[in-house]
Amino acid sequence: MAAIDERFRHLLKMLGGRLEARRIRDIVMAVGLLIASSPLIAVAAIAVRVGMGRPVLFRQQRAGLRGRPFTILKLRTMREPDAVGEGAVGDEERLTRIGSILRRTSVDELPQLWNVVRGDMSMVGPRPYPLQYLTFYTPEQSRRLEVKPGLTGLAQVGGRNALSWDERLALDTEYVAQRSAWLDTKILVRTIGQVLGGRGISTPGYTTSPGLGSAHSSGEVGATECDSGALGHDREQTQTSPPAERLP
Repeated sequence: MAAIDERFRHLLKMLGGRLEARRIRDIVMAVGLLIASSPLIAVAAIAVRVGMGRPVLFRQQRAGLRGRPFTILKLRTMREPDAVGEGAVGDEERLTRIGSILRRTSVDELPQLWNVVRGDMSMVGPRPYPLQYLTFYTPEQSRRLEVKPGLTGLAQVGGRNALSWDERLALDTEYVAQRSAWLDTKILVRTIGQVLGGRGISTPGYTTSPGLGSAHSSGEVGATECDSGALGHDREQTQTSPPAERLP
């Protein structure tokens, strides 16, 4: 019995060390990138302020570790629906020229480095989705909530919005099962190419991407927001707004 207790304590110590090392890595990388990218963020923020007015930042509640809500940050890329016109307004009308550039370069996601510093997110992990998505997950897909959400992840370097929701969520659970420092390193390296290449930013036929619920209604697992990640791209709307509209 004493030998079992000793092995158990050793296991807990090892796990604690790995978690601490990952947190230190996250803080060092996020702070360094925030400092290096602060001039770029400032210029982008000014462009958003001049082009779209206030607020400059888009804030939304997302599901974090174990489903706990936190407020995600990103630079706005879309006009408010009432600023475009009356009636149903699609993403094509709301997405601004500067917003399109910010999305293509993933600059709009840089404020999420502050989420990493705060401990809401990690550098690598499943992308944080809106709270209403929780009701659509299968028990297996819910495993993505066992780790902190990430700025980039396996699904993001694997295709982003070019993937179906089933494929994205399957890659999320695969990441949780295979999570390691080496896998994180490979994802971070591949993210550079993904961002520079600008691939998978939107789903074919959409300005952004259909939400999880809208995909669910067409037979796929899949609610009224979208996020491509790597970094990640969100359809900026309220929690109860309709899903993204398909382009003609």
